[in-house]
Order: sequence, then structure tokens, then C-alpha cells
Amino acid sequence: MSWVAAFSPDISLAVYAMLAACIQPLLWALLAKVAGGFRWQDNENPREFLAKTNGMAARLNAAQANTFEGLPIFLAAVMVAMYCFVPQNVVNAFAWLYVLLRTAYAACYALNFATLRSVVWLLGMMICVALFVFAAMLV
Repeated sequence: MSWVAAFSPDISLAVYAMLAACIQPLLWALLAKVAGGFRWQDNENPREFLAKTNGMAARLNAAQANTFEGLPIFLAAVMVAMYCFVPQNVVNAFAWLYVLLRTAYAACYALNFATLRSVVWLLGMMICVALFVFAAMLV
């Protein structure tokens, strides 16, 4: 894991990765609305608008929902890893890798690359599992 050694042990990197992960579903929702032709009138019931979309807009909305669903697992994994003193450069590297994988996941969803999307999703979840395992090894 020599690429991990390249990461700084600065804790703010993990915090910024968590912030980026929190912003992602909002970005995917915005892109879903743009792709679906969202208008100001649609803001009266935006969930109904998004539920009626199809194609890329519907897939971006699904990416948004899935990103929200995975967010608590990621945030918990990062915080538990830091609490258990997993080396901070490892936490930082894995946290940013997760953010990159979730970005790739949303792109795969938007472009309808279903199999690749599933592989990328699995890799993202494995990042969370790895952080929990690293933490457990230090307890």
C-alpha cells in the first residue's frame, strides 16, 4: 500500500472527505433535476417531480438516494477508524478513495453502466469494511 504512504497524516483530509461525501447526494439530486427539466413550479413537490423522471434523470436520482443510504456507513467507518487510532494517512487515503469511488458510481449510474456500477459500489463498501477491520485490529 505504498500509495497510502503518500497521504498526509493531517486529520483535516479525512474531515474534508467526509464533507465531500455529504455534499455528493445533493450534487446528484441537482444534476437529476437539471437532466429532468426541473422548473421553479416543480419545487412545490420536488420528490414527485423526481419520481416521474426517466432515463438519466431517474438514474441520477437513484444515485442520489443510494449515496444517502451509504453515507452513514462511511461516516461511521471513518470516525471509528480515527477513534481507534488507525494511522491517519491510511484513514485519509481510504476516505478519499471512497469519495472517488462514489463519484465513479454516480457516473456509472448516470451513463447506465449497470455491471460496472455494481462493481464500483462493492469496492466502496469494501473501503468501509476495511476501515472497520483496521479499527478492530487495534482494539
